[in-house]
Amino acid sequence: QVQLVESGGGLVTPGGSLRLSCTASGIIFSSYTMGWYRQAPGKQRDLVATITGDGRTNYADSVKGRFTISRDNAKKTQSLEMNNLEAEDTAVYYCKAAMWDGRLRAYWGQGTQVTVSS
Repeated sequence: QVQLVESGGGLVTPGGSLRLSCTASGIIFSSYTMGWYRQAPGKQRDLVATITGDGRTNYADSVKGRFTISRDNAKKTQSLEMNNLEAEDTAVYYCKAAMWDGRLRAYWGQGTQVTVSS
């Protein structure tokens, strides 16, 4: 059974920082591209950042220079360091694991709320 468990969300003032973590079980972690997505109320779920098994990263333009994605294959965890947070970053953040091995295997966490407000 695959499980992705996020932690680290919360309330932060504009300009502040938060670190999200996602711990995986039930998958060969290093074989999966990991990612963070977010969904604000009334909006679609959007890509925030991804990181491949060998550490190649990709970021949404809106978070470049402010967010950093990382992973630890030995611990089966990925993290998202978020700095200089803005009100527009308020959303539920989801962890995703994806792999293509002839068919797409994709798994999602339950989400963690990030609220940026003064």
